[in-house]
Amino acid sequence: MNGVDEVKDIFSLSQINLLEVGLILVGAWLLIILEQRLLPWLAVRSPNRRRHLLLATVPVLRLFIIIFAATLIVPRVIEPSFENMVAMMGALGLALGFAFRDYVSSLIAGVVTLYELPYRPGDWIEVNGTYGEVRSIKMRAAEIVTPDDTVVIIPHLKLWDQLIHNANDGGPNLQCVADFYLHPRHDAAQVRHALYDVALTSPFLQIDQPIKVVVQEKPWGTHYRVRAYPIHPGQQFAFITDLTVRGKALLTQLDVEFAQVPAMMDHSS
Repeated sequence: MNGVDEVKDIFSLSQINLLEVGLILVGAWLLIILEQRLLPWLAVRSPNRRRHLLLATVPVLRLFIIIFAATLIVPRVIEPSFENMVAMMGALGLALGFAFRDYVSSLIAGVVTLYELPYRPGDWIEVNGTYGEVRSIKMRAAEIVTPDDTVVIIPHLKLWDQLIHNANDGGPNLQCVADFYLHPRHDAAQVRHALYDVALTSPFLQIDQPIKVVVQEKPWGTHYRVRAYPIHPGQQFAFITDLTVRGKALLTQLDVEFAQVPAMMDHSS
């Protein structure tokens, strides 16, 4: 019963001015609605640079309004005694501990990242299905830019429970793969040699790295994988496009029939 009495002492309804608390809540609500409508309205009618600044101000200003309203309400709800303040600070610290658990874990993982270097700026990585180039590494998260020029923020927390695929691992060598799916009735040695020549004559080829043409027989046909390295990792998509376009043109000249892969079948199987 002592704990219940303590809670009653902290939150004494007889000492709460419900009218003042209600007015503060209504005022905060009206201010939030006003800023959520006024700032976007001003942003639409402002230059591009100011537009983004005004839109970014909306959640920040909303947070300030909520904090300000809370600082006005708390003294009216809780008697500002030393014991009450200690109890509330303890409860607040516990709540913040749970709220920022993942944030602190990301900070710790960031320190581990600086030591183990699973990725560096300039690396091409894939995390949880997102592939791109690491643009910067901060204490909480890494920023990567996808091939579609989209910035993705990946918390270092992913180190604990996600596989991180690093395509070049801090070096200039990044292997690219061009896939070809052919009908099984063809001269495999001729096609393999032709695809090797396609890679060898590419203007994007890093000549001092090996070229490999891997051939696998599938139930639906023959799968060719041309593996080679571009001069720079950033050229990987242009390199794959060049291999695919010129390889397809050469195979057409050789009168090789392309496979009709069933839609429900996994090409990698």
